[in-house]
Amino acid sequence: MRKVLVVEDETDIRDFIVINLKRGGYDVTDVDCGEKALEVYESSGGDFDIVLLDVMMPGIDGFTVCRRIREKSDTVGIIMLSAKTQEMDKVTGLMLGADDYVPKPFSPSELVARVDAIHRRVAAASSMKNKSEDLVSGPFTLHIKSRTLTKNGENVDLTQVEFQLMELFMKNPNIAMTRLEILSKVWGENFYGDEKLVDVNIRRLRMKIESDASSPEYLLTIWGYGYKWSE
Repeated sequence: MRKVLVVEDETDIRDFIVINLKRGGYDVTDVDCGEKALEVYESSGGDFDIVLLDVMMPGIDGFTVCRRIREKSDTVGIIMLSAKTQEMDKVTGLMLGADDYVPKPFSPSELVARVDAIHRRVAAASSMKNKSEDLVSGPFTLHIKSRTLTKNGENVDLTQVEFQLMELFMKNPNIAMTRLEILSKVWGENFYGDEKLVDVNIRRLRMKIESDASSPEYLLTIWGYGYKWSE
């Protein structure tokens, strides 16, 4: 069963989300604050595929919950929900480890489609663990079976999106890819999100793999086009 934790303090919105996700075939647990979200997540042993997380809540806000859940799991899909539409709010959530950001108001079909897309990614990542081939590029080794990355033998902590980005680039060295191509291959062909997701995740990934993120050596920007992996 596909398990989703919904964290939303407004009852009407939370009920709306729960109803539509259940219609979409999901097993839904819902709570109304960040404190309960962390408690439920802990007590379940992290047994959720996806967390839908409102940003603005009394007490512990969504950004804090996102960060603390991501510290515990690099595989769970996290989607931020917020009426706030400023670019910095989107960037903040994504830099903290969220996989997607959905602004309110949203339609039932859009919400379920976004959840479906993240679930497909989570499921695909899980199935890839059965494959044992490693990818090697310069000082990097991507361990497919354990879903880990090492640089010069040292472990680099990655979220699943970051892992899939590394996998995509290391399988296609020196090939320039557009943001749309990257979005389609990592988030799915029918993904509703915008290309900003790619930029923010690339920025976060560079901070982990490059010696100097402001002057990358491996993950290069092709201005006016996209990105490529340089061997």
